[in-house]
Amino acid sequence: MEDHAWIQEFPGAITVCDAEGIILEMNGRAVQAFEDQGGSALVGTNLLDCHPEPSRSKLKRMLDTHQTNVYTIETRGVRKLIYQAPWYRGGKYAGLMEIALEIPAAIPHFVRDG
Repeated sequence: MEDHAWIQEFPGAITVCDAEGIILEMNGRAVQAFEDQGGSALVGTNLLDCHPEPSRSKLKRMLDTHQTNVYTIETRGVRKLIYQAPWYRGGKYAGLMEIALEIPAAIPHFVRDG
């Protein structure tokens, strides 16, 4: 993939895989978040091998159907928004990407209809 320096210091974890689930890229936050599972050594491995059921089947379905998956989690008191979505190259499906962002316990919500 191309070198995008801004991604390395982005304040959220970014992981990108190809259409088969092979991890292509992880930014610094993603490497840190998955340090216990291998960190940067995960690049080149398959995401499917990193997930137990039922997550593995859900991930496989996302790879096959190019669907988006959005949810929140809390680990050790830290809340995160997880956004998993397909990415494209030249209009052709190329794989999935995940962005994990820390979010505060209370977050403002604005409705901007006209």
